[in-house]
Amino acid sequence: MMKVNLTQRIWFSFIALVFLVGLTVVIIYPISIKGTLTEETYRMIEQEQARMANPFSDYFSPPQSKLDFIERRETERSVGHLFLFNDLSTLKGEPVPPEKVLKEMVSKAVNQKKERERYELTYNKATLFYVITRIESDGEEAFQISYMWDTYRDLMVNRLWERLIYLLLIVSVLSLLPAIWLKRYLRQPLIVLGDHFEQIAKRNWQEPFRWKGDEDFQKLSDQFESMRQNLIRYDRSQKTFIQHASHELKTPIMVVKTYAQSVKDGILPKKDLGRTMDVIISEADRMEQRVKDMLYFTKLDALKKDTINLEDMLFGTLAFRIEERFRMQREDLTFIIQGADVRITADPEHMQVLLENLVENAMRYAEDTIWIKAVNRKNAVEISVINNGHSIDEEDIPHLFTPFHKGNKGQFGLGLAIVKRIAELHHGDQQVRNVENGVEFKVTIPKA
Repeated sequence: MMKVNLTQRIWFSFIALVFLVGLTVVIIYPISIKGTLTEETYRMIEQEQARMANPFSDYFSPPQSKLDFIERRETERSVGHLFLFNDLSTLKGEPVPPEKVLKEMVSKAVNQKKERERYELTYNKATLFYVITRIESDGEEAFQISYMWDTYRDLMVNRLWERLIYLLLIVSVLSLLPAIWLKRYLRQPLIVLGDHFEQIAKRNWQEPFRWKGDEDFQKLSDQFESMRQNLIRYDRSQKTFIQHASHELKTPIMVVKTYAQSVKDGILPKKDLGRTMDVIISEADRMEQRVKDMLYFTKLDALKKDTINLEDMLFGTLAFRIEERFRMQREDLTFIIQGADVRITADPEHMQVLLENLVENAMRYAEDTIWIKAVNRKNAVEISVINNGHSIDEEDIPHLFTPFHKGNKGQFGLGLAIVKRIAELHHGDQQVRNVENGVEFKVTIPKA
């Protein structure tokens, strides 16, 4: 496919438009003008016929211009007149048409019912237009036949063609001015937009872009501005993510490094090698968990809603597995599972991570009981994890699912952000609210 720039597109469009207009005129003009000129030919024949019979009739009007005078003279020369008298036996007028033509004219006159009729015939590949009018001469019936060959019509067609060609040329030349203006008009906002794109390519997206005036370009500028705002938010979130991730890993790395250096120097911070190494292992586990969370969150961010593996499963299968895994971490906690027989359609791996994060978060704040339940609604399944711990400050609730949000116990993390992303992948949503003597985290998964 040929590559063209905007200027070439405008000129090609302009040339194509002129060509199509000219082609349309060439095709339609002869068809439409033929009937018009034929009618005009008959009108001139009838006018000359009336003027021949009575020069001072209503048909007579003085020439309005030199051109009108010349055309009228040419019309008079082009129209011939014949008169039939004495029961069509006497013919007067000249020039006398050929015998074949005259016989047909006489035949039409004999059979004519109206006072005036229009006719045409073809002779030697030429068309003859004629009008027969019934008149009276000395009390007897007679006929006046006025005729004109199509040479005059062809002459008018040629004249109109010349004028039309001149008109097309003038219009084409005059159209160059709006075409040049249109090129500048269309290119100007695109040049400005291109400059802004170049700045964005250089990661310089602080300058806003607004185009006032043309509605279409203004809509394009609004879309560009929306993209710029999204890039700014994405860049800010990426920097925030890196800052929080660095902060999350900085403390355990510092602890591991400090304890390892102390052991190397023969100093045991915990007075015992085993307990000192337990601290190092604990901090290493913490780093490992943070890295896993970050990798998993990044993986979820790259997934689309149509790429997850949906399966039909019992809620109890997941819930009892989660309860068994976390039960030994806090023996003082009681896990209550409700709605084990509720069936859900979800990705098993992602749904297990969702429940794990909700339960792990609940264990951090629960006093002695955690409820894991599923409720079957008409169009969705509601999965809830409730703990009987302290309530959450209302001002913190809108930010709980934000990555690395600091909780009321000073905990940073991605757990609830992962929960939100998994819910979105299942076309669902999530919410948190304070309930009587506790907090409820709820995820709604549509059935369809």
